[in-house]
Parts: sequence; C-alpha cells; structure tokens
Amino acid sequence: MSRAGHEALRRAFRPRNVRVLFVGESPPASGRFFYRRDSGLYRAMRNLFELADPSISDENFLQKFQECGCYLVDLCSEPVDKLESNARRAAHVAGERSLRLTIGRLQPEVIVSLCRSILPSVSRAATAANWTGPIMEVPYPGRWIHHNRVFTAKLLPLAKGILQSALNPAI
Repeated sequence: MSRAGHEALRRAFRPRNVRVLFVGESPPASGRFFYRRDSGLYRAMRNLFELADPSISDENFLQKFQECGCYLVDLCSEPVDKLESNARRAAHVAGERSLRLTIGRLQPEVIVSLCRSILPSVSRAATAANWTGPIMEVPYPGRWIHHNRVFTAKLLPLAKGILQSALNPAI
C-alpha cells in the first residue's frame, strides 16, 4: 500500500471529535501499518483495549477505537526506524510542523506520545499549536516485555475511562 493509501485509510478512521491523539514515531520501514491491522503497535493497542473491555476483538477494535474518539498519527510521515540517531532526531524535528497543524486542527483532550524519544518534538508541536492539555508519555510496546508492561499499566486506566465515557456520554 502506498503512503497515500495509508493516509486515506488513516483518515477513514478519524473520529469527528478526537479525544485522545496517539502520536507514533513513524510508519515502520517494514510497510506494516496500524490502520491495516498488521503492525506490532496495532496488536499492543488492541490488546490494551481488550483488557479494558473483553467485548473488543480484532474484528471491531478499530471501530471502537474511533467511536471512543481515539486517533493515531505519526510524527514523521516516512519511516525512520532504520535511520541513524542523528538523522532520526532531525526527522523528528522536521515532523513538528505537521504535528503542530494536526494538533491545532483536532484539539484533542489528551495527547499520548507512543515513544519516549519523540516526546520533546511532541511537546514542542503542542506548545506551538497553543495547546495546553495533558501529554502522556509511554514507551513503545515493541520487542521488550518490560516496555509492553509499562505501556499497558500507564494506558489501561485511560482506555477504561474513554471506553466507559463512550458507553455513557452523560458521565
């Protein structure tokens, strides 16, 4: 799938009102993509939401994610996971302008940085967008089981809360 195809698929799942904006580093160089349901981040996020609500499955996760006001974007539009650290950091800084525009347009209630190394860029983009809500930071839940545990522990209360409020909007 092309980059344009990925972005069209991402936009198809954008909620009308974004409550939680998850910010990943970039699409992986492997070609996998969260909204195609074939990435490690997709599986970790789906597992998190399944823990929060056992009725969530692979078949309905993206719909529930959208219904709860959750949306995932990337700081960098091109893969950076194969770049050396200086080039990777430069790509992070270059992605701040686009993220600033996204934050300004969507005005989420909460931003979640899904990778520790991008937090400075996410924070600068939010500040530049005059956005003042909370920013959560979690480690990328990839290969390391400890990172996955921290990811789950930090985000499970948020997932439970947004699922509960989606079911009972008056609360």
